[in-house]
Amino acid sequence: MSRSSIQTLTISGQDVVVKNGSQNSSEDAKELLKPSTPSKKTPKPENSITIAVSSRVLFNMDKEQQIFEQQGMEEYIKYQVAHETEPFSPGPAFSFVKALEAVNTQLRDLYPESEELFDVVLITNNHAYVGLRLINTINHHQLFIERFCMTGGNSPIGYLTAYNTNLYLSSDPVKVREALEQGIAAATMFTQEKMTEVSETQLRVAFDGDAVLFSDESEQIYKAHGLDKFFEHEKAHENKPLDHGPLKGFLEVLGKLQKKFYAKGQRMDCPVRTYLVTARSAASSGARALKTLRSWGLEIDEALFLAGAPKGPILEKIRPHIFFDDQMFHVEGAAEMGTVACHVPYGIAQRVPERKGLKDKEVSSIK
Repeated sequence: MSRSSIQTLTISGQDVVVKNGSQNSSEDAKELLKPSTPSKKTPKPENSITIAVSSRVLFNMDKEQQIFEQQGMEEYIKYQVAHETEPFSPGPAFSFVKALEAVNTQLRDLYPESEELFDVVLITNNHAYVGLRLINTINHHQLFIERFCMTGGNSPIGYLTAYNTNLYLSSDPVKVREALEQGIAAATMFTQEKMTEVSETQLRVAFDGDAVLFSDESEQIYKAHGLDKFFEHEKAHENKPLDHGPLKGFLEVLGKLQKKFYAKGQRMDCPVRTYLVTARSAASSGARALKTLRSWGLEIDEALFLAGAPKGPILEKIRPHIFFDDQMFHVEGAAEMGTVACHVPYGIAQRVPERKGLKDKEVSSIK
């Protein structure tokens, strides 16, 4: 009795083991490689929801940043090249990016031909020499990131518009402010010691209201005249929608994707869920916030009016992949309890002193 030998065929970059002696070896291998779900394709930028992330929020590069700060660019590059086969560990944006990919998988199942998907772009002022280590890390963690922008020390902000960016995440507050000035939704992310475990199948995004989804109009009243005048102003203007804030557009694209799932009967188990977590009081000033969202044609899945109570405990229960707030007090409180909280440096609150406490607030750094 003869035994068939084993042969490895490489097709489309994948190795498949087949038995020799079969006339249909290649056909069998191709059949094995047929994907059970539609194959991943990078969507065209004009059709996608582009999320631009810096290398230092996607991965933990604290050690490398320390080398850059203490020894300079040349030693930094040498270190990166010498360690380019060693993958970086996940950073604060990692779980968020994985959740975006999970949503894409479900969108491809429902709409195989649609390019209305999340497209993650790595935008960094790192030197191109570091590119190999970043690529190796992305492959190691099985992330689907095909677009890179590496500017070799120059600011990458000018490229955000060219990429049709819907959201930019960086650890550099200066670059985040530059992006906001360009009209691009942006937030500063921080390295934190504790990160709560989050869902692998449902993307959860939590927003503060004033100076995040809405303008800082009401915040200005509060800062200038106090809480009583704020309540009076909100009651008098209850039926007048607030102007938009810097992250309104991002909530819009999330809502647009949600409606694609609703159209397929998946409202109750939609893989995208949004939250409004605000210090406003429901009875005194909550109506204007909800009426504003309604006037924009936007839905929010859950609205939590905390009347000035700390946001950290509520966010710990929600377990969002990302939370946006304009005040560092709330960002720090959420981060201390394990929520990946981002600072949106927008509005009047940025002109008053903020507490310090989170890491990575330096201006000059590799992002």
